[in-house]
Amino acid sequence: MTAQLCSDCAVRDRALCASLDDVELDALNTLGQKRRLARGETLQWAGEESLVCGNLISGVLKLSATTPDGREQVVGLLYPADFVGRPWADHADFTITALGDVELCVFPRGPFERVLEDHVHMERLLLQRTLAALDEARGRMLTLARLSAREKLAGFLLDLADRSHGCRATAFGPVTFDLPLTRGEMAEVLGLTIETVSRQLSKLKAEGAINLMGARGITIRDRAKLEAA
Repeated sequence: MTAQLCSDCAVRDRALCASLDDVELDALNTLGQKRRLARGETLQWAGEESLVCGNLISGVLKLSATTPDGREQVVGLLYPADFVGRPWADHADFTITALGDVELCVFPRGPFERVLEDHVHMERLLLQRTLAALDEARGRMLTLARLSAREKLAGFLLDLADRSHGCRATAFGPVTFDLPLTRGEMAEVLGLTIETVSRQLSKLKAEGAINLMGARGITIRDRAKLEAA
């Protein structure tokens, strides 16, 4: 079972189950299965019973909430090796939706909770990641409250470049990746308008910090300039 699910897993060394040895992985994988989502498909809806959790293997997921008047607000993104779902929570707090083709390794929530109780290292790692997500949320609050539009977008692009594991033509060449969000979704995350996002992207391109390719492609041409922004 481990050979089938784990040996070719792109995030095995970075995902939550990296704390387990091969024997423990065999036990865990009796519960797990691969699941694929296409862009726009939803893994779970806010308010639904929380049935599954797992590791994101490839692609990007968005966490979103709906305001009382029906508007969607993107509140977070999940990248490869991130943990998906909430153990010990009966219902989902946020809607989880694929931003492109996504592959996950999912487990039924109840049995997975029992695995966590038996493996303190994995439980501790989940706690560490939960606290890191809390710190990230607090940092996002600071970003929304205090930073300029330019600072927000530059920081967001740097984070995407670091977490998307984009490709390089050479070992130390510029990083190229596809934006997982539309400009409208980026505006939601950053508390900006679509027009402001487009204007700031154009400015960063004109300054030589980035290059834009089509609707989604982006290259970080000069990381130092982006960091300075």
